[in-house]
Amino acid sequence: MKKIKIILLSIVIYIVGFVSGIYSLPILMAPASPSMLEFASATLETKYKAVIPDSLSGSDFLHFGVGTFSLSENKVIFQGKLAPGPDYQLYLSPKFVENESQFLKFKQEMTRVGEVKSFDGFILQLPQHVDIENYANLVVWCEAFQEFITAANYK
Repeated sequence: MKKIKIILLSIVIYIVGFVSGIYSLPILMAPASPSMLEFASATLETKYKAVIPDSLSGSDFLHFGVGTFSLSENKVIFQGKLAPGPDYQLYLSPKFVENESQFLKFKQEMTRVGEVKSFDGFILQLPQHVDIENYANLVVWCEAFQEFITAANYK
């Protein structure tokens, strides 16, 4: 009986350690977020602003975003905070989505902007072929776990 308790405790400790590693590794590997000067100069040419709504059905205490997106013809700037996690991607979407099922339903219509590596704000260059006028929403999505993180509407 004592061996079974030790084995079960070892398994629980392993699982807790593994989950903590998955959660903390992206935080440890994240590059520094842009400076206030970088944010200020990047937002000079802002064409659209979008604030993340307070209550999105797909967001929860582990998958969330709080802050503001600014869009120019060639950049997306995020000032705020994202829940840390692996393999975050930023998408432009013609339709507003607020959970995993909606994202997966309309993913074919979306355009991937780039990888999100910083959780306290970021600046991403838009791909050259992307026209922000063809879209109206931004979505942060975790590819590794197929999890909706957050979204905002800019038009």
